[in-house]
Amino acid sequence: MLAYLWVALGSALGGMARYGLGLAAARLWGAAFPWGTLLINVVGSFVIGCFGTLTLPGGPLPAGAGLRIFVMVGLCGGFTTFSSFSLQTLELVRSEAWGAAFANVAGSVVLCLLAVAAGWWLGARIGATPSAGP
Repeated sequence: MLAYLWVALGSALGGMARYGLGLAAARLWGAAFPWGTLLINVVGSFVIGCFGTLTLPGGPLPAGAGLRIFVMVGLCGGFTTFSSFSLQTLELVRSEAWGAAFANVAGSVVLCLLAVAAGWWLGARIGATPSAGP
């Protein structure tokens, strides 16, 4: 039951962060292209890749199941926006903005894969760094 509470808390915080970043991106770059959703998905992919690698049981910062669930399922799940991405892409297709729709799909898939790989790489590098003794 405690795991559900961690998911709920993380999802709430992730959703609030997603909303705020989405608004900020629309103010900065306009709403004609879903820049906020793309940025959110890339950042979320990086975070889950890095955190997931660092907190593995044999990793440099092993974390308990509760913290991993809070961050990876709750926070990242509430923060990333695949359903928003899908709807916004459909809206671009329906308005026959084919280039923008393709750019959104290709950018989201490629950039998120690169971000999760970069997060994993960073987590692995941090994990390989010997810790300084007292």
